[in-house]
Amino acid sequence: MSSIFTLRDDLTWMTEALREAAQAETENEVPVGAIVVLNHTPIGRGHNSPISLNDPTAHAEVQALRAASQHLGNYRLVGATVYVTVEPCLMCMGALLQARIKRLVFGCADPKAGAAGSLYDISHDPRLNHQIEVTAGVREEESRALLQRFFRRKRTENNLEKPSPNS
Repeated sequence: MSSIFTLRDDLTWMTEALREAAQAETENEVPVGAIVVLNHTPIGRGHNSPISLNDPTAHAEVQALRAASQHLGNYRLVGATVYVTVEPCLMCMGALLQARIKRLVFGCADPKAGAAGSLYDISHDPRLNHQIEVTAGVREEESRALLQRFFRRKRTENNLEKPSPNS
């Protein structure tokens, strides 16, 4: 089976990642979703769960990598593509590198914590023993809108919970 992905494939799999992100939002987690695809077949999926699991490593990418590794019975996911709605952080990029992910496709950039080109770029660091092909901006607007809506709601909730200065 060919490992060449088309834009249509990228859009299809990013839709699945967006579904995972929406699930995170229903659980009151930051809405980030990820899916691992190998040979045009999804082998792992995940969404942010650090709050509900009390686990700082329970980011969408790590959850999806764990599921994919369990599915294959191997922590090396050689040839796999990871689709994630937001640019991965340093921890998640480190996990993608350790798993030997071939390709990363993400929705919106994260200028404050992104490690695939925004704040850092460890995906192409020649000092590391593995590099990852990166495609950015797939379903970018939808990914960004999901985050913006979530944080707008959180700010509103926080303002409603704060006592007024005249109380």
